[in-house]
Amino acid sequence: MLCSRLTNANIVTMDPDRPAARDLGIWRGRIVGLDEAVTSLPAREVVDLQGATVLPGFIDSHVHLAWAGLKQSIPSVAPCERVEEVLAAVAEAASRTGGPGDWVDVMGYDQRALGRHLTAAELDEVSHGRKVFLMHDSGHGCVVNSAVLDLLPAELPHQGGFLAESAMTAARRLRLPYAQADIADAVERAARTCLAEGVTAVAEAGIGGGLLGHSPVELGAYQHLRDQGRLPLRVQLMAAGDTLRPRDAHRADGFARALDLGMRTGFGDDWLSLGALKIYTDGGMMARTAALTAPYAGMDHTGQLQDDPEALTRLIVDGHLAGWQLAVHAIGDRAADLALDALERAQHLLPRPDARHRIEHAGLIRPDQLARFASLGVGAVVQPTFLYSFGDDYADVMGPERAPWMYRGRGFLDHGVPLVGSSDRPVTDGAPLRAVQFMVERASASGRRIGPREAVTVEEALHAYTVAGAYACRWDDSAGSLTPGKRADLVVLGDDPRHVDHSRIGGIEVVATFVDGQEATKAGKL
Repeated sequence: MLCSRLTNANIVTMDPDRPAARDLGIWRGRIVGLDEAVTSLPAREVVDLQGATVLPGFIDSHVHLAWAGLKQSIPSVAPCERVEEVLAAVAEAASRTGGPGDWVDVMGYDQRALGRHLTAAELDEVSHGRKVFLMHDSGHGCVVNSAVLDLLPAELPHQGGFLAESAMTAARRLRLPYAQADIADAVERAARTCLAEGVTAVAEAGIGGGLLGHSPVELGAYQHLRDQGRLPLRVQLMAAGDTLRPRDAHRADGFARALDLGMRTGFGDDWLSLGALKIYTDGGMMARTAALTAPYAGMDHTGQLQDDPEALTRLIVDGHLAGWQLAVHAIGDRAADLALDALERAQHLLPRPDARHRIEHAGLIRPDQLARFASLGVGAVVQPTFLYSFGDDYADVMGPERAPWMYRGRGFLDHGVPLVGSSDRPVTDGAPLRAVQFMVERASASGRRIGPREAVTVEEALHAYTVAGAYACRWDDSAGSLTPGKRADLVVLGDDPRHVDHSRIGGIEVVATFVDGQEATKAGKL
């Protein structure tokens, strides 16, 4: 007997061998058959979907669940657009947080709306004796007050209190990590938001590290959720590159750095596992720290790398030699050059044809770099919604020649490069359907077309959030398509994205999300 059967549905399987169906049978969390293979079988529950569209559950291959959940509960200065408004919001948060000498966290900072960065002196006026940490929305910078600067080395670079990249990491390390219980609560909040948008599995992009990690024992928070039955979707964890340490392993093992006990990509189960090793090479476009080969338009700098190029290369090579799949953060084209060179060196030293290394973001990729992605078998994990949310600004700072190279779609596909969709939640909107709409339209929120030749079809965009996501996360044997034998993770939509006007795709209703064959979005579960 089947556990359940979905019937009278428009099932889009994303499996080229069986692209469509009307019925789908589920037994013990797995898909056991389609249409004639299951229509006559008894089932404990029969769900008539009345013609609704069913797709594989969306896979978001690059998110920050803990950060997203914390952002929902921490005071924010968004959407303030004047310095006075931001300072007033910080003053309010400081007055409500602990006492003098305590830390006050504030989220939502973005200097672009203000026309300049805030300064430590300005924060001093409203901090009420607290240590202020004002987090930049990109995750690559912060503004702190003098109480924090006084605790940092005098030679640490900053711009009047704005700390970028490794300087921000130094400030974060001044304070106690978040408690595992607080991280777990934040992850659960963010995960339920993902479920409501049709996402059934995610890759958490960097735990335990200095830039965006929340604790050196962060993995334990996810284990707590798993043990308590509170992990509502599947999570793959990327360990931050700086969590690797020199290890005195046997020389026959062939590697110099590893996590404790030699854990690496693949450890875990269907619900919680270790994924790729996350390595940062540069910053972000929003903070103007993405590493470019030519200056930002109207500026006199080219961003920055996270470390000495040779040190970054050694880390990438060491991760490869230790058996990790690598997820290399590279937004600017200069950072992408470094990442591709390092991956080529690593594969030369130890060929691993199915390593499935990824470049995260691939925000600005020159035409000559596309063939290198393909020749190295490297996937591109992009965030299409960045250009919807920030496209006008990004296009301006890249200039007319480079703007069409941002967050490519068609260029990757035409070169045979796996195109993988993701959100980088909470940097911007995480809803996959809105990202699919942008991938097809290539239009920012203002309607500005950005690199229209990089547009893809609706089917290709859906592939990026299902089949390609599963491949990038090494889940292709169990997820990404509605194929017998795979997990019964699926999303029910109020309309078919392939058959509505492109402008309506982002607004399609997510009727229900199923994980392991169970509806995870029933009333009371979200």
